[in-house]
Amino acid sequence: MHGFLQAHGASRIGSVDCPAQTACDWPYNEQRFQLKLEGSGLEGSLGYAAKLDLVNDAALGDSDLDTRELYVDYNTERFTVRAGRQVVTWGVADLLFINDTFPKDWVAFFGGLPLEYLKLGSDALRIDLFPELADVQVMLADFRKDSLPDRDRFILPGPAISADLDEPSDLEANLRASRYFGSWDGAIYLSRTHYRAPALSQIEGQWQSEFPRLNVYGVSLTGPLWNGVLSLEAGYYDSVKDRNGTDPAVENSQTRFLVGYSRQIAKDTTLGIQGYAEWMHDYDAYRRALQAGMPERDELRTVATLRFTQFHLHQTLRLSLFAFWGVSEGDGYLIPSVRYSFSDDLWGEVGANLFVGDRNGQFGALGDNDNIYTTLRYAF
Repeated sequence: MHGFLQAHGASRIGSVDCPAQTACDWPYNEQRFQLKLEGSGLEGSLGYAAKLDLVNDAALGDSDLDTRELYVDYNTERFTVRAGRQVVTWGVADLLFINDTFPKDWVAFFGGLPLEYLKLGSDALRIDLFPELADVQVMLADFRKDSLPDRDRFILPGPAISADLDEPSDLEANLRASRYFGSWDGAIYLSRTHYRAPALSQIEGQWQSEFPRLNVYGVSLTGPLWNGVLSLEAGYYDSVKDRNGTDPAVENSQTRFLVGYSRQIAKDTTLGIQGYAEWMHDYDAYRRALQAGMPERDELRTVATLRFTQFHLHQTLRLSLFAFWGVSEGDGYLIPSVRYSFSDDLWGEVGANLFVGDRNGQFGALGDNDNIYTTLRYAF
């Protein structure tokens, strides 16, 4: 049995006018107790694990029991089976997601919670097969939507919209096949899923929202190059409900690309860079269907990222910067942080989430939500 006690707070930077329902000065102020249980039996062929978080959310005046993970395993030489709530990560990118279509918590991420809280668990059946040709992973999962910024903690552009929400009830299916080619790791991905952000439309004066069907077909390749690691990833997003691009409420189909490279540039110092692009298909149809007053998106959206990490004091002090630059949209998102390990069991971190640039961009739209955060965790 393991776990931790954690206190986390985030204070909004600057003087802004907040709506009445928004936690303005302290959008995050929580205390969290996690209990982690795991075990095995039958000489390792059976296993179980659980991560349970008891959360006191002082910012919103709420308490909750969050089941982060809860699953059982069955293991053999040729295959393994995992059933229950589990966190799954696919792809080779760093904080950019192409073939990783699994649910995410953007509220936690933008509030500075530890990175593990970006990923939400899926209620799924996962089977891993180990034939000679490639390792194969198959997943069947219930749909779970992304946790997106809301007006409880965030200042968002535009008026608040109340809409009836129609969540999918069908199972999602995902497949990954991977193998090594020398020192290079290659993979192909197939996903039958849904967009995890709702599409809004107005029908007879009433707002409706749904999570449109989505198929994703992708590949990735990663391996050593020039004393570093090169990562390549691509995916085709088949927007099943809007394949001709004429529905303004539903995302057009897209092709997404990523190139990344990281290496150690000095002792205890690493640098990683990425270039990412989204190419919208049927762009002319999108422009014709665009409603009056809505900002026009670029046919090719491009983003660059930089990750800098440096350790000091026998690796007890970590300096970090992750930066998103919206090249095509003229905006950005900066995450500087400093972490110090007081002991093997206790660490603290101070950082910031800074949104800059054009308010019509994906990052710039959150420009009133700059914050400084502090986290203190004691593990046992």
